[in-house]
Amino acid sequence: MAATTDHGEEAAPKDRPRSPAPRRGRIATAVSVFGELLITAGVILGLFVGYSLWWTNVVADRAAGKQGDKVRDQWKGDSGPGALDTKNGIGFLHVPTMSGGEVLVEKSTDTKILNDGVAGYYTDPVKAALPTSGKDGNFSLAAHRDGHGAKFHNIDKIEKGDPIVFETKDDWYVYKVYDILPETSKYNVDVLDKVPEESGKKKAGKYITLTTCTPVYTSKYRYVVWGELERVDKVDADRTPPKELR
Repeated sequence: MAATTDHGEEAAPKDRPRSPAPRRGRIATAVSVFGELLITAGVILGLFVGYSLWWTNVVADRAAGKQGDKVRDQWKGDSGPGALDTKNGIGFLHVPTMSGGEVLVEKSTDTKILNDGVAGYYTDPVKAALPTSGKDGNFSLAAHRDGHGAKFHNIDKIEKGDPIVFETKDDWYVYKVYDILPETSKYNVDVLDKVPEESGKKKAGKYITLTTCTPVYTSKYRYVVWGELERVDKVDADRTPPKELR
């Protein structure tokens, strides 16, 4: 008969041997290691996303700001109308409903150019028509939608009838949005044509086209906004912006 306490409960024998701790099996160890690897990968991915979507914006905005200052300083130093400086920038894009800020425009849509937080005008596969030429054509531009300044991030906020203003040393070119294509193939270069028939236009005119990647955080398709020139305002001594930007 087993020994009992004063309360009638069975007392555990002092010499009862303890069961050895079970060994972790190979599967349990593998699962643990795999879980730790997943956590590490998640942290690395999070840091990469932070770098891509935040830090690249910071760096690009700084670069674009410095370059934009150089362009404006050059404008101040010129006593009369000068040729476009396609190396440092040709002017500034203003789209109130998209950002409210100015976007420096430079030559080329190469990734190296756009990564500096600017918009670039197309030189390939279709050559953009610069508004300063005074000729009919399509002033077609591109910029990043996420990361590297994300200057066209809010392109989906633009609506028909909204103004798009391009500022040069001597003139304000005021365009009005007349059509929008929320999604098209990234290989659809017809949207950049001199006469963008896909927007409904059949005759030559002075157009502007904004393009960027869509959906956000992908580069699968392209988002397109078309505008047509309404007027050109001369820049005064105070560089007073047109009414659309006040």
